[in-house]
Amino acid sequence: MTGPQRTEYAVAVVGAGVVGLYTAYHLAQAGVGPVLVLDRGFLSSGASGRNGGGVRQQWETRATVRLARESVAAYRRFGRDFGYNIWFRQGGYVFLAENEVALGRLRIVHQTVRSEGLGSRILDEAGVTRLVPGLAAGAAVGGTYLRTDGTLYPFPAIWGLYEAVRARGVEVALGVEAVGVEQEAGRVVGLVTRSGSVRVPKVVNAAGGWSGDLSRSVGLEVPNRATRHEILATEPIKPFLDPMVVRPSDGLYFSQTMRGEIVGGLTVPHEPGTAQGMGSSAAFLPRMAAALTRLIPRLGGLGVLRAWSGFYDDTPDGFPVIGEDPRLTGFYHANGFGGHGFMLAPASSRRVAQSVMGEKTDLDPGLFGVGRFFTPGEAPRAERLQLG
Repeated sequence: MTGPQRTEYAVAVVGAGVVGLYTAYHLAQAGVGPVLVLDRGFLSSGASGRNGGGVRQQWETRATVRLARESVAAYRRFGRDFGYNIWFRQGGYVFLAENEVALGRLRIVHQTVRSEGLGSRILDEAGVTRLVPGLAAGAAVGGTYLRTDGTLYPFPAIWGLYEAVRARGVEVALGVEAVGVEQEAGRVVGLVTRSGSVRVPKVVNAAGGWSGDLSRSVGLEVPNRATRHEILATEPIKPFLDPMVVRPSDGLYFSQTMRGEIVGGLTVPHEPGTAQGMGSSAAFLPRMAAALTRLIPRLGGLGVLRAWSGFYDDTPDGFPVIGEDPRLTGFYHANGFGGHGFMLAPASSRRVAQSVMGEKTDLDPGLFGVGRFFTPGEAPRAERLQLG
């Protein structure tokens, strides 16, 4: 692809995934421009095109629940707002507990979610079995369930956002890699790409798994690290499963698509960083197959159609990083979402855009600001429900 068409912009967004495109959309809606979005790959080449499409509101902390609840509302009206059907199905999420200790942890999550006005339910073993037919006897002592959680298809969401921002005058340059930021007196004055430099006073780092690399390239130390996670899709079978199913103990998650495929993943440790690429490992398929068939034996005969991987952009405390970096005026973070950029993008990107426009947001900087990682005495808080 060709490089940027202008020499000067008001804002440059690095990353054309769901967070970057949503941020550009909010900026364009507010009349900010010209805006440039650039991405090192093709549309959907990063995590936004490599995820399982889950969107849930069950989280440990109120702040994350609120972002997720707002995002679910946005996805419900996505078709009306953007003219693309993302097939958002609110079949719910079931979190499984294989023992009483795990169920106790889920009860705490349930209480937080209920306190935010959402209809979370505690399930016993029979309740789980009703929602997950064919579950092996003794596989779960109970769990939690929220009916308004669901799944969507990522690709039409990305294309809808892509067309919407371009219709509003945003320039999207694909296949153009950002390699640095020009600075003067502690302020952003330009963005350097492999296709040349542009003058711009504000840069948004929405580069997903590569966001830590970008921040460090401009002299900003951040704890973000890219971790590879794997996923597969089976051949289709007659639909039997409505909710997304998640087991926190080992990171197992899976759902059934409208075509009948089982789509899901399992945590398999990999070396951090993007250098390893996004292939599939020899360890993943047998571990995933064993986990699924022990849980639902009837799935043992299914063939696997495809397997792939993508990068989570992880932070030590499980919260994303949102807002301007106090060490470099004009450099804004929209990253650190782990594997949950799609879940939180509509609400989070609105706060990113507000920050870029100089508006105060309702986010606690102690939870979401980059300063939490280098401010002495900050209390250690964490969002540990980082899967599925």
